[in-house]
Amino acid sequence: MKTNTFENIFDAYQLVSGAKIKSKNHDEIYELGAYDGNKRGYTLYAFEDGIRFDDFSVIISEYELMNNYQIEKAKVTQKLAA
Repeated sequence: MKTNTFENIFDAYQLVSGAKIKSKNHDEIYELGAYDGNKRGYTLYAFEDGIRFDDFSVIISEYELMNNYQIEKAKVTQKLAA
């Protein structure tokens, strides 16, 4: 995961389940889970060496994600209409 590029989170539409999240201050990598409306936050799972650890998770708010975390830069291919 060290070679992946991460970028700041500018919009909540970037927060999709399965995205890789990295703290701005630390090297830990997390995988973003689903949004929990009752707890008003996203579930983050520990992620290391390509394995998601489901036995440990935290709930984190959208505000906290946007200010203190970065998201893996998505490789998007756009199909042009002919």
